[in-house]
Amino acid sequence: MTAETSQTLDRGLRVLKLLADTDHGLTVTELSNKLGVNRTVVYRLLATLEQHALVRRDLGGRARVGLGVLRLGRQVHPLVREAALPALRALAEDIGATAHLTLVDGTEALAVAVVEPTWTDYHVAYRAGFRHPLDRGAAGRAILAARQPEQADAPGYTLTHGELEAGASGAAAPLIGVTGVEGSVGVVMLADSVPERVGPRVVDAAREVADALR
Repeated sequence: MTAETSQTLDRGLRVLKLLADTDHGLTVTELSNKLGVNRTVVYRLLATLEQHALVRRDLGGRARVGLGVLRLGRQVHPLVREAALPALRALAEDIGATAHLTLVDGTEALAVAVVEPTWTDYHVAYRAGFRHPLDRGAAGRAILAARQPEQADAPGYTLTHGELEAGASGAAAPLIGVTGVEGSVGVVMLADSVPERVGPRVVDAAREVADALR
């Protein structure tokens, strides 16, 4: 710790990160061991975080991330959307299809940014705020594929047809290497199949968005 930083704030943020990395919560003793501080310090940290709804404790005393974190997270979407728009615009114009940025929201895929091409006679209507299960559609499937490191020899993108809308095909690639953000960049088009060049182009766009978010 340097003179310009707050040790208490640092510990509080470390508590949130530890809790975010577990599905079953952590006890005071477990947090104390992981942080290397005594239990009294942990109690004070948890009490302060609870006051702001950033942490909750269940009946068994295990601490978990609170709903207040979700309210903070909602404010991240506009920042992510703004950073992604240049790459999405270029992708939509290049491919002539609706481009989108999709993020994980619980067990669903949430479209947070959508850009439609300006020069095509028709395109798929797709709106920001659209949700669908992660295991349906190219955007969600690309995210799930990125969670499987054993698929390192895969092409880096996912193609689907007719899973979310009859007659529509999709291509998407996951965002890689962006801390705290799990999502994908993709396109959706009215076609029986996705042209060969679209997959690699979507991978490039996902890389551009990831670079903008780092």
